[in-house]
Amino acid sequence: MTWADSLSATRPILVAGPTASGKSALAMDIAARDGGVIVNADAIQVYENWRLLTARPSAEEEAALPHRLFGHVARDHAYSVGEWLREVAAILQGPKRAIIIGGTGLYFRALTEGLAEIPPIPEDVRDRGNQLRLSGGLDQMRAELDPESAARIDLANPARLQRAWEVLTATGRGIAAWQDATPAPLLPADQCERVVLSAPKDWLSPRIAQRFDRMLTLGALDEARNNLPGWDPALPSSKAIGAPELIGHLRGEMTLEQARDSAVIATRQFAKRQRTWFRARMRDWRAVEPD
Repeated sequence: MTWADSLSATRPILVAGPTASGKSALAMDIAARDGGVIVNADAIQVYENWRLLTARPSAEEEAALPHRLFGHVARDHAYSVGEWLREVAAILQGPKRAIIIGGTGLYFRALTEGLAEIPPIPEDVRDRGNQLRLSGGLDQMRAELDPESAARIDLANPARLQRAWEVLTATGRGIAAWQDATPAPLLPADQCERVVLSAPKDWLSPRIAQRFDRMLTLGALDEARNNLPGWDPALPSSKAIGAPELIGHLRGEMTLEQARDSAVIATRQFAKRQRTWFRARMRDWRAVEPD
């Protein structure tokens, strides 16, 4: 009997883990054995313009078992955690239990701990935030943050910093204050099974390299070529790891081998950040070694 055999056959299951740790295969095994709908909790796998490069389930896998929230968002849409929660709420009310998998810790945290109901950011504020970030204005953003928010967020993360700056600029209230007024969670911890795959570095690193090589074999470069027209690095969908590198190769800025190596390094660095986040924020989750 494995740890997976002890999971509930009826309660929602949440499986977090770093990239390339085998979350999709695990979810499909659980769904095939006990039933359920596999729900995406990865902020990049929601975008329609990337399947291979984000390791989304294949069309055949999606046809074999129920999958939701994969590849359903347009490439130019700034999909938010609030939108994801609303879509997950509808799924949780459906007839099939949810098997929610992904590597975006913020999604899981919002689901099980609640999400601050921050008003939408006006376009002019978003444009100013983008301009500051892209023109080297991160120090200005840090200086303008309220002390409570500055103490709570990762000031070295440009996306988190810009988000906090935009919230304060648009609402006059720091993101920390909004978070302190967070409503009850959609799926409390005691109503679901929560598992986080530990995926040690020595085990994960070769898997990351092998997976990217497989992506290239399956046509990831052609996928990048399809995204070349209208490419905008500021779009959330452009954050797919490996996308900037392959786009750079297609633009003649580097060889394919250089793009491949850079993408593998970026993926390993991303996995390290994920593991750090999970260790810090998911201490009460069941930690398991992937098979």
